[in-house]
Amino acid sequence: MQYDVSSPSEYMKTLDVDWRKEKLQKLRDIILQQDSEIQETINYKMLCFKLNGLELFHLNAQRGYVSLYCGNIKKIDPDGDLLAGLRTGKGCIRFTKTKDISKTRIEDFIKQAVSLLKEGKDIVC
Repeated sequence: MQYDVSSPSEYMKTLDVDWRKEKLQKLRDIILQQDSEIQETINYKMLCFKLNGLELFHLNAQRGYVSLYCGNIKKIDPDGDLLAGLRTGKGCIRFTKTKDISKTRIEDFIKQAVSLLKEGKDIVC
């Protein structure tokens, strides 16, 4: 889904109060806790997280899941260990209503992505 908003706070206010907003907020908190330099903006009508001017993640509430867009998953987690049990595409991780974020290793994956970007490594598609 696309949200015609101009700020992250407006984006959050636009979301229905349901499981998607809860999961999105959890993921948002994990991302923002990684580094005080991470900036949150709106890009492509979704939340966008940047570090040192480079795009790190996009986060969006879809109809049936919450999507975390992260560039190229294989560049961040080559063995797939950090995302085991999650629905993924080349650059997207999908969290459904029944997926308990606290029982995944998504925080480790996000830490790894931030670390690689800080080292100047290419994590984009």
